[in-house]
Amino acid sequence: MEPKQIEEIMDIIKDFFPENTSIAISDTNEYLYYQPSKKVDLKIKPGDPIKDGSAAHKALTYGQKINTYIESDVFGVPYYGMSIPLIEEGETKGAITAIFPQKPSPFLTNYITIKIDDCWYPIKHDQVIYLETQLRKTFVKTMNREGYHRLNLSDLELFLAPDSFIRCHRSYIVNIDYIDEVQPDSHSTFLLIMKDGTRIPVSQRYASYFRRSLGF
Repeated sequence: MEPKQIEEIMDIIKDFFPENTSIAISDTNEYLYYQPSKKVDLKIKPGDPIKDGSAAHKALTYGQKINTYIESDVFGVPYYGMSIPLIEEGETKGAITAIFPQKPSPFLTNYITIKIDDCWYPIKHDQVIYLETQLRKTFVKTMNREGYHRLNLSDLELFLAPDSFIRCHRSYIVNIDYIDEVQPDSHSTFLLIMKDGTRIPVSQRYASYFRRSLGF
């Protein structure tokens, strides 16, 4: 991976991860870039090999996004990691890993509380059809309700189970259980028809990851 590519990746992921997040970028064997935060520092240096059992190692091994708690026997300090494989033309090229001291927990992890007018409603994760970035908040859609959550899409992504929810676009995360149909589309790579009738694009950036996650 070239230095210019790393710079481009860093410019993009600033919009995807919360502030005060340590960021590591690797190829399939070693770390290429590391930006520590004040909250947690794994002391990674460019050129260090990817350690077995780390979040990056798991993402590269399984070829999908990993949200996991890593014990201190890997880096000497425990951390919570979210690692996303970088896939190009079906081949894994590396991974981006966000590193936190612990999994954030501002609300019960089985629920998302949305605001509708002047009231708040707790929604179970399995009732969510999709989430969409709108005006620096997150629009949450279910079969029966729709409203807004105060956190942005990237923050909320940390709380969603990776085996049920998948990011398909910079502005969208969908619940796989509510995908009714996947269509080819000329304006994006695919078009998702959700069970409520909503049409959601899969952007080119997420196409390989999306196909690999769903196995087609």
